[in-house]
Amino acid sequence: MKVLLISSNMAETPYAVYPLGMSMVAAALRTDGHEVVLFDFLQHGQSLDAVRETLRRERPELIGISIRNIDNVNLLNEKRYLDAVRDIARVVREESSARLVLGGSGFSVMPEPVLRAVGADFGIVGEGEWLFRQFVRDAAAGRYPAGRILRAPPSLSGREIPSAAYDSDMLAFYLKSGHMASVQTKRGCEQRCLYCTYPLLEGRAIREREPAAVVDDIQSLVERHQAGYIFFTDSVFNDSRGRYRRLIEEMERRKINVPWTAFFKPGPELDAGIVERMRDTGLKAAEIGSDAPSDATLRGIGKDFRFADVARCNSLFLDAGVATAHYFMFGCPGETEETVREGIANLKSLSRTAIFVFMGIRILPNTGLVKIALHEGLLKEGCDFLEPAYYVSPKVDRSWLETTLKEAFAGSRHIVFPPDALDAKLHFLFKLGFTGSLWDLLLKPKKEPAPQPS
Repeated sequence: MKVLLISSNMAETPYAVYPLGMSMVAAALRTDGHEVVLFDFLQHGQSLDAVRETLRRERPELIGISIRNIDNVNLLNEKRYLDAVRDIARVVREESSARLVLGGSGFSVMPEPVLRAVGADFGIVGEGEWLFRQFVRDAAAGRYPAGRILRAPPSLSGREIPSAAYDSDMLAFYLKSGHMASVQTKRGCEQRCLYCTYPLLEGRAIREREPAAVVDDIQSLVERHQAGYIFFTDSVFNDSRGRYRRLIEEMERRKINVPWTAFFKPGPELDAGIVERMRDTGLKAAEIGSDAPSDATLRGIGKDFRFADVARCNSLFLDAGVATAHYFMFGCPGETEETVREGIANLKSLSRTAIFVFMGIRILPNTGLVKIALHEGLLKEGCDFLEPAYYVSPKVDRSWLETTLKEAFAGSRHIVFPPDALDAKLHFLFKLGFTGSLWDLLLKPKKEPAPQPS
């Protein structure tokens, strides 16, 4: 069966991300002998004409659209992406009679309202490598399910999680723009953060890929595709039981040293020894999941660490010569004017790091934050969550909070508020050929003017 998979992602902040999930589904389908064509909306300049041309040229028998994000989760500068998905679906309907199936993390977070809004035939919630594979097998035989939404439990692990079918042209687009090649090492998240959908999408049990398979992917990306920077997409790279160390051991054994970055969680599992070993395999930058800037608000969102742990984690990486970046949210449950001031002081105490500050938390269905927002009257029963709703503690005034944050971080080079304030600069640097996370580049002191000859 000929299947066209379309990545509808439009987000480029802070950098565009290769559509890894779609490529992993493609690999699974090709295992069964299906012909799979990949199309990336961002790569083609978000052009509906390019979608139309691809449909006419390829004439697929089944079409899937992968949805990564519904919106940009930025209260102060909202960008919504579902309209683009609707437009893609409209072009599909105009050009093809093939069944249209939705999938991806953005769909899986709120499948019923997204399916209604887009008007597709079916939707796959969860791991498409298994369920969509079965769907295509049945479709090839002319069989389709009675229900429109199919749900896959998070169950794949080890070799069951396929290597992505990296598309050379698509990957070249991301790499030449200064971005990174994406690799997944595990699925699942053990944390219990009140706002996060990772455990809902991937389950709470950690399911690792085989370290050898991950390193095979890295070597292929470097040798075949000339990737110069790897981004591990795991929700948290350093799981609490230290299972990620198996991957580091495999990288050491095979003498891998390629620049890479990942998301890290502050906590006692990290120590100077493992940080130095990761640095020696190529770790250049650590994106630390700090999330809240005070002990009270860290407790409020369900974190199991405190701000002192954030500071310690930051120092661990910096002392090893690894650049760091943090993402913090103000307005969390438990936030007051006092904790806002405390949080501002805490952020200013973190040195030699890039900090991106958000105001409010996007409320997503089936998370613990929904119950709090309903109890505090910030959310109405029965909402479908397509219309973005944000949690800001009722103990702080929104206008006061925005003004206070702007004044506190005005003129700061390493603390960015609003969080997208540096987008234009980052995109310009990528176009100049810089690669990687660029936090270290942004943190370098400005050069003094060259002395003029006398």
